[in-house]
Amino acid sequence: MSHAYPLGKTARDALKSAKEAARTRYEAEDLAGDVAIASLETEWITPAEKDLPKILEQAETNPGHGFVQNYEDGSGNTVLAVTYWKLAKARKKKPAPKPKPEPAPNPTEEDHTDDLYFKSGRTKKSRRKRFVDPNQMDLFGEKKAD
Repeated sequence: MSHAYPLGKTARDALKSAKEAARTRYEAEDLAGDVAIASLETEWITPAEKDLPKILEQAETNPGHGFVQNYEDGSGNTVLAVTYWKLAKARKKKPAPKPKPEPAPNPTEEDHTDDLYFKSGRTKKSRRKRFVDPNQMDLFGEKKAD
């Protein structure tokens, strides 16, 4: 059986109130709906001895599988490593930008450009002419009539 991790804002939330669990981030994002998934987190919890049976029972009834590991610290206290999908703040839906109306042309202004301005080549960039050495022989030049 593969691991499935519950969704929650903290590890204790993931243990207590998890309703669904996901194996991949894509599944977690689908289950979260409008809430963004921050990351897959692992938190270390050192519960009191009296709360330990209750927390382990919550882990067993949780829809997730294999997301809690039991360890002991140096003094023999039980430490739990809880891995869960950490929920971020709710995504704010951005309103669609309003289209900007185009300004109406002012009828009092005259248009001083004409089609000849654009056809005459004034807007084209001129290319620099290549330098021709006057000492170079012109093999294919025009023949001079005698």
